[in-house]
Amino acid sequence: MSNVQKDRILEGAEELFFKAGIRSVTMDEIARHLGMSKKTIYQYYRDKDDIVSALVQKKLEEDKEEMCGIGIKSSNVMEEMITMMKHSEDFFSRVNPIVIHDLQKYYPEAWQFFQRFKADVVIDSMQDILDRGIVQGYVREDIDTKAMARMRVWQIELGFDNSVFPHNEFNSWKVQLQFLEHFIYGICTAKGHEILNQYKNILEHN
Repeated sequence: MSNVQKDRILEGAEELFFKAGIRSVTMDEIARHLGMSKKTIYQYYRDKDDIVSALVQKKLEEDKEEMCGIGIKSSNVMEEMITMMKHSEDFFSRVNPIVIHDLQKYYPEAWQFFQRFKADVVIDSMQDILDRGIVQGYVREDIDTKAMARMRVWQIELGFDNSVFPHNEFNSWKVQLQFLEHFIYGICTAKGHEILNQYKNILEHN
C-alpha cells in the first residue's frame, strides 16, 4: 500500500508541476489536488524537494526504458531518431517550459539527477546511435560522434534556457524541433536524407 500511495502522490504532483511549473505549486495545492491531508503526504515525503527529486528519478528511469524500447523496435537509426523526436514532442507538449528552469534554479538535488542521467545515459546513447548510423550508411563517416553526441545533448538544454530563448517569445518545443532538424540534416548522408524525408512525410500525414 505504501508504494501505491507514494506513486499516487508523485502522479498528482506531476500533473500540477507540468501545468504550472514546480516552484509555484505548494504542498497545500498538492494535498488538495489529491484529496488527502498534508500529514499523509509527509508520511511518505519529507518535503516538496523530496517529492521533486523522487519524481525526477522516476521520469528519468521511464525515459531510459522508453529509449531502450524505441531502439529495439526501430529498423534503423533514422527511424529511431524520428521516433524519439515524436516521443519528445508528445512529452514537451504537456510540460510547461518553466519546469526545466525551476529545476535548474531551485532544486539542485533533482537537477543533479538530471545532469548525471545526461552524462551517463543520454550522451552514450546518442553516440551509439551515431556510430550505428555510420555503419548503416545513414550518418556521415567524417563526423566525430563523441563530439556530436555531446553537442546534441547540450542543444536540448540550451533550448530551454530562458535567458537565450525567453519563454514569452519562443515556443520551447518549436525551438527543440528546429535544433533537432538542424542536427539530423547536418549529420546525414544523402541516403540518410532520403529516408529521413520519407519518415517525416509519413508522420506529417498521420
